[in-house]
Amino acid sequence: MKALDLPEPIAAYFEADRQDGQAVARCFTRDGVVLDEGHTHSGLAAIEAWKTASSATYTYTATPHTLETQGRSYTVTSQVSGDFPGSPLDLRYRFTLERGKIATLEIAP
Repeated sequence: MKALDLPEPIAAYFEADRQDGQAVARCFTRDGVVLDEGHTHSGLAAIEAWKTASSATYTYTATPHTLETQGRSYTVTSQVSGDFPGSPLDLRYRFTLERGKIATLEIAP
């Protein structure tokens, strides 16, 4: 499979997603927002806590395979595989970028 040419902040996010909550939080603006599983996580501390909690619950890998662009919004579809019910599945990651960082991320089926 050919690797996607992801914008740098988004590529950094998927690399950080393999690491820890601090690495993921560093990809966002100070007032960044994540919407995941019906919950909103606002600010770097909340984003770090969200990632740390989700990593403690499940082990998974996300492999981006499709990129769609609309203005400064990017939708990346990734196959997510791991030890969670329904694995593997495709999730859509909708990113909005701002000043070289992620301002918002919405993760949805």
